[in-house]
Amino acid sequence: MMTRFVNCLKYTIFFVLALTSGGAAAQSDDYVPRHIAFQPEVDANMLELTERPIADTRKMEIYKKLTDIYQHFNHDSCAHYARRAIAYATRLKEYNLLFDIYSTAGVSYVFNSDYDSASIYFNRMMEIGVERNDKKMQTNALMMFAYNYSKQGKYNSAIEYYLKVLAITEKESWTLGSVGTLINLSELNRRLGNFETAFQQLKQAEELCNTLDYHGGYLWNIVHIYNEYAYNYINQGDYETALRYALKSDSINPGFQVNLCYSHGLLATLYLHFKDYELALQHAYRSFEVAAELNDKNLYANAGAILSDVYLAMHRYAEAEAAALRVWQADSTFIDESRDAVRNIVMANIYMQQTERAAYFLRKYSELNAQYAQKSFQTLLSDMFVKYDTEKKEIRIATLERERRLYTGLGVAGGLLAIALGVVMWQKQRNARKERQLIAARSILDGEMKERSRLAQDLHDRLSGNLSALKIEIAKQNEAQQKINEMLDKCIIDIRDTAHNLMPVSLQRGLKVALEDFAVKFPNVSFHFFGTEERIAERLEYIIYCCACELLNNSVRHSNAESINLQLIQDGKFVTLTVSDNGCGFDEQNIEKGLGLQSVRNRVVSCNGKIDVVSSSENGTETTIELRITE
Repeated sequence: MMTRFVNCLKYTIFFVLALTSGGAAAQSDDYVPRHIAFQPEVDANMLELTERPIADTRKMEIYKKLTDIYQHFNHDSCAHYARRAIAYATRLKEYNLLFDIYSTAGVSYVFNSDYDSASIYFNRMMEIGVERNDKKMQTNALMMFAYNYSKQGKYNSAIEYYLKVLAITEKESWTLGSVGTLINLSELNRRLGNFETAFQQLKQAEELCNTLDYHGGYLWNIVHIYNEYAYNYINQGDYETALRYALKSDSINPGFQVNLCYSHGLLATLYLHFKDYELALQHAYRSFEVAAELNDKNLYANAGAILSDVYLAMHRYAEAEAAALRVWQADSTFIDESRDAVRNIVMANIYMQQTERAAYFLRKYSELNAQYAQKSFQTLLSDMFVKYDTEKKEIRIATLERERRLYTGLGVAGGLLAIALGVVMWQKQRNARKERQLIAARSILDGEMKERSRLAQDLHDRLSGNLSALKIEIAKQNEAQQKINEMLDKCIIDIRDTAHNLMPVSLQRGLKVALEDFAVKFPNVSFHFFGTEERIAERLEYIIYCCACELLNNSVRHSNAESINLQLIQDGKFVTLTVSDNGCGFDEQNIEKGLGLQSVRNRVVSCNGKIDVVSSSENGTETTIELRITE
C-alpha cells in the first residue's frame, strides 16, 4: 500500500505557481467541493461576459479565471475557456498571461491522462521562455515536462528534466525551486528502492526549506517532506515514527486539495496497520472524496484501493468489492493499483462464498501479475537514475567533459599549431565519447543485474508467498475449492518460473553450472566446457549468461537447426563463449536490425569485449564472444 501514491511531482504545480504568481489560494480542511464553492464566481463572470460589451483585455482575464477554476474538476470546460483565453492573450501579446494559461491547460490534460496534448502546451511554454530569454519561464516549463513524464511512469525522462531544473535553481540561487526538486528526486529514489539516497535528499531539502520565509513556499514543501519521511519509515517497518511524521504533516495542512488527498491516504494506511479501522475508514473515505473531486484518475485509483483495503479489513466485503471494482474500471494503465484491486475482489468473493466470481478474478489477477513482471523488466534499461549508482562514474564523466573544453580552448589559442592541436582534440573527444558510452553502458547493465535480482526475489518471496497464503485461506472454507486451488498452484509455479528466468539461482553456483542448467532445457543443444573452472567477476558471469541465453533462443526460434553447440572456454585471462548451429543462417547485411543481437553487442561492448558473427545458408550461424577476465 505504501507505494500506491505515484504522484512523484504532486507539488510541481504549486512550485510553478509560486515562481510565476507568488503563491496559490489556500483552502480550509473542511472544504466545499470546488464545483459548488466556485459556482457563484463562475456565474458572476459569465454574467459579466453576456450582460454588456467589455474590452478584450477584460475578456481575456475572465476566460483565464474560468480556466483556473475548472482545471481540477471539469476538463472539457477548462480546455474550452483556455482556448478562448489563449486567442485573446495572443492577439494582445500578453505573454506572461499566455504562459500561465498554457501551464493550467497542460495540467488539466495531464489530470485527464491526455499526455500528448499536455506536452503540446508545455512545449509552447518553453517556446515563450526561449523567445523572451526568461530563465524562470524555461525552468517552469522543464518542471512541467517532468510532471508529465512522471505521471506516465517514465521516470528516466522525469529525472532528466529534474536534473536540468536543479542545475538552474542552484546556479540562480532559487532556494524554493531547489527544495521542490530535491523532494521530488527523493520520492523517485524511494519508489526505485534507493532508500539511503532518498533520506539524504530529504535532509538536504529540509535544511534548505528551513531557510525559506514561513509563507514563501515553506508550508507545502515541509508537508511534502514530512509525508516522504513517513513513507520512508514505513519502508523500514518503523510505523510509529511514520505516524508521527504523517500527523505533523496533517496538522500543518496548507489547504491544497492534492495534499489533502495524499495526507488522508497516508493516515488511512497507517491506521489500518494499527487496526484502528474507524479512523482508517474516516481518512480513506476523505482521501477518496477529494480524489473524485480533483478528477485525477491516478489519485482516484490510489484512494479507491486504500478504501477497499479498509473495507476488507472490517469484513465489509460487498463494499470492499465495490470500491475495488471502481479502481479496476477507472483506468487499466495503473497496473499496481489494478493488481491490488483485483486481489481484494478475489478475497471479498471468497469470504462471500461466490466461488465462480472469485475464480474469474483470480485469472485476472494472474494476468496482471504477468503484465507487472513484463513492465518491470522493460523499464529497467530506461531508469537511468538507478543505473548510475555510484558518484565516481558521474565524476569521471564530468572530468572527461572538462578535458574536452580544455583541448577546445587550446586549439583556438594555438595559432600556428591549430591544425595539429585540432587533430589531437578530435582524437581526444572521440576517446572521451567512447569512454563515457562505456561507463554508461556498464552502469545500465549493473543496474539491470541489480533490478533483475530484486524483482526475482520479490516475485519469489512476496507474490508467491501471498498466493500460498491465499491458498491456505481458501482451504479453510466449508465448500470444496478444488478449481481455485489448481489455479493458485499454477500461479505459484508461473511466478517461480518467472523469478528463475529473471535471475537463475544456479548462477550463484558458477557460470558453468548455470549454462549447463539452461542448455538441458533444449533437446538439441549440447554444452561443452574447456579450461579452468574458477569464479570470475559477478558482472562478467551475468553478461556471459545473458548473451548465451539470447543467442540460444535466437537459434532455437529462428534457425530451424537440428543441433546447436554451446561452448565455454575459460583460462586465466580470457573467457570465450561460442554458439553455433547448422540452421538456415541469415543475411549478414541485416545483422544490425535484430534487437536481440544488438542487445548482445551492447553487453559485450560494455566490457570492452569482442564479438564475431559468421552466418550462411549452407553452414548455419556461429557467434563467438571473447571477454578479458582481468582488466
